[in-house]
Amino acid sequence: MEFRYLGNSGLKISEITYGNWLTHGSQVENEVAHRCVRAALDAGVSTFDTADAYANTKAESVLGEALKGERRESLEIFTKVYWPTGPRGHNDTGLSRKHVMESIDGSLRRLQTDYVDLYQAHRYDTETPLEETMQAFADIVRAGKALYIGVSEWTADQIREGHRLSKELGFQLISSQPQYSMLWRVIEPEVVPACEELGISQIVWSPMAQGVLSGKYLPGRTPTEGRAADEKMGGGMAGFMRDEVLTAVQGLRPLAEEAGLTMPQLAVAWVLQNPNVAAALVGASRPEQVQDNVKAAGVRLEADLMARIDEVLGDVVERDPGKTAERAPQGRVA
Repeated sequence: MEFRYLGNSGLKISEITYGNWLTHGSQVENEVAHRCVRAALDAGVSTFDTADAYANTKAESVLGEALKGERRESLEIFTKVYWPTGPRGHNDTGLSRKHVMESIDGSLRRLQTDYVDLYQAHRYDTETPLEETMQAFADIVRAGKALYIGVSEWTADQIREGHRLSKELGFQLISSQPQYSMLWRVIEPEVVPACEELGISQIVWSPMAQGVLSGKYLPGRTPTEGRAADEKMGGGMAGFMRDEVLTAVQGLRPLAEEAGLTMPQLAVAWVLQNPNVAAALVGASRPEQVQDNVKAAGVRLEADLMARIDEVLGDVVERDPGKTAERAPQGRVA
């Protein structure tokens, strides 16, 4: 495993970070989830990312149990706040001071820890003054409940304003957690340059484009396994499941073989070539997936291979920076 600094802080994290979105507390039985976490630890992963909204708080509880007994100082534990939790009452969502302050305490109880290394705004809250949110984060840092603050799926302008307020309030905004993959590059034109300027790193989710870059979905065939076969989850993958995209992805297979990598390893290694990326978030529904994916750590792809990947994918790549704002909630989600 290799480690990278997160933003301009002194915090190092494992460049393969274990994330438990869509798995712990929902898709995967707790015993299997624990084995996946153990596989990650055995492979040298020290960084674990979750959120209070995942499986309506159950994912945090499962991760807390799975990490119980590990030396806390050897781990970096991240979680997030924004989406509705609990009974989904009128204050059980967003980034108001009330929700943020109550949510951090709930997360710490479930994770069985006194602090998280990184506390992240899971989305931007259009209904709460940003000053209120950032003051709450500042107070959480001063109370020792979180060491650093990050954001997820914020636009470049929102990140700039959040960073300005964090400096005024005396804490560090050090990370951004966007979707990023060979097929989804919307952060490259605006978010990445802003973050490079401000000393903020990316912790990217869905480096495999929700499984599409694994190559398991074939053009012209109805998926029978994986996320795309699930009615609840498959809808969010529609943009990736077009035949022209799936055909282009199959063209990556010989490139992966030439590099001595599996398709998932190539996808994860690709995002890690971006110097502004500190870590790739990788989930798993079985330990073998963890063991395979961590082999992307430390892989360096030659410039010629990176160029050939671009040629193969061509115009199926989404690059529009406006997609971040377009896909963001326009108001609090109840």
